[in-house]
Amino acid sequence: MYIKRKIEDQILKYLHTPEILAIVGPRQCGKTTTLKQVYQNLPNAVFLNFEDQETLSMFENNIKQFAQTYVVGKKYVIIDEFQYARNGGKLLKYLYDIHKTKIIISGSSIIDLTVKAIKFLVGRIFVFNMYPFDFFEFLLYRDSNFAGLYKKMKINLKKRATQNLGKEQMDIFRNYYEEYVIWGGYPRVILAKSRDEKIEVLKNIYNTYFLRDVKSVLGLIDDYKLGKLIKALSLQIGNMVEYNELAQISELSFLTIKKYLNFLSKTYINELIKPFYQNKRKEIVKNQKIYFYDTGLRNFIVNDFRYLNERLDSGSLLENSFWVQLIKNGNNAQYWRDKNKNEVDFIINLGENKTAAFEIKYHQKKCKKFPAAFTKEYKNIITYCVYLKSDKAEIIKNQLFLPLF
Repeated sequence: MYIKRKIEDQILKYLHTPEILAIVGPRQCGKTTTLKQVYQNLPNAVFLNFEDQETLSMFENNIKQFAQTYVVGKKYVIIDEFQYARNGGKLLKYLYDIHKTKIIISGSSIIDLTVKAIKFLVGRIFVFNMYPFDFFEFLLYRDSNFAGLYKKMKINLKKRATQNLGKEQMDIFRNYYEEYVIWGGYPRVILAKSRDEKIEVLKNIYNTYFLRDVKSVLGLIDDYKLGKLIKALSLQIGNMVEYNELAQISELSFLTIKKYLNFLSKTYINELIKPFYQNKRKEIVKNQKIYFYDTGLRNFIVNDFRYLNERLDSGSLLENSFWVQLIKNGNNAQYWRDKNKNEVDFIINLGENKTAAFEIKYHQKKCKKFPAAFTKEYKNIITYCVYLKSDKAEIIKNQLFLPLF
């Protein structure tokens, strides 16, 4: 069963521009499936995979023969797993400059494309991030009726956000969202029929990451230390990164931890978010928080797939899930904290000189007024309490409420 991905429309939108299109994302997020779907509907196109050694060898060792075989006379050339090509960017530049064929490539990490392609292709390439399923794409597979209902729920955060759903609809949405938070958005995980199969798929994704990305890019012998670092980070989601603690747990130096954190970001495992501030004297300006790109993979790392009401990390996990949705919708999130430990979970720029702040809660009754230190300093920022569960809760003056899904 093919689930149409949002990025497919982006690819189609730029098919008639001259630039090379690069689709970058984690392994097994659906890049190959999506590109094959696009390929099936393109006239006079060829689909190549650089895991095929003969095709890769021709590209690397005889680019003119490659062009004569696969490019000349073709309108579209799609190259999957482009990261395996040595000097890929330089050779792509040659194809781009000589031929008018539209080229689309995919890669499993931004590191590969940065090193092997982009530096040669400035002004010649558009790069698009592709992630595992977002909640809407998840619903397309799980329940098309609720996917249709979800699509109609247009919320403008620049104005007062409202939703008009019945209690039964809200309950079903919450149950689906909890499933999404527990198991994440990797397509193969969502397609799995049983709990055991889902865990096995996540195990395979994690092990493949170490076998391919870690060993091929970092060339690590002591990759168990990186494994320790990832485990420690998975226990810190939603918290400020403590480098001394990470160094003790992982047996890595401060500089090596910084290097590996950059690697983990570029390979779509986890990400650091920066603080939002205007007053350096009163507010946190340097410390960063950590979140994982996929909550299912994170839950595999900590070996915990319990329901949210059974676990101590439910608040942090819901925070992480909200951050994932922000990222997949193209928002760059920050957090706010002052030196008196007052904190706001997320701040995002909405454009048109408007900004929104979000507090994430498991239950609406846990919503409280935003810290006075924040609302006094940032009077024009729209504040939302975002929650998963609700019943009759106190309505807080000037504060808006929004279901987490």
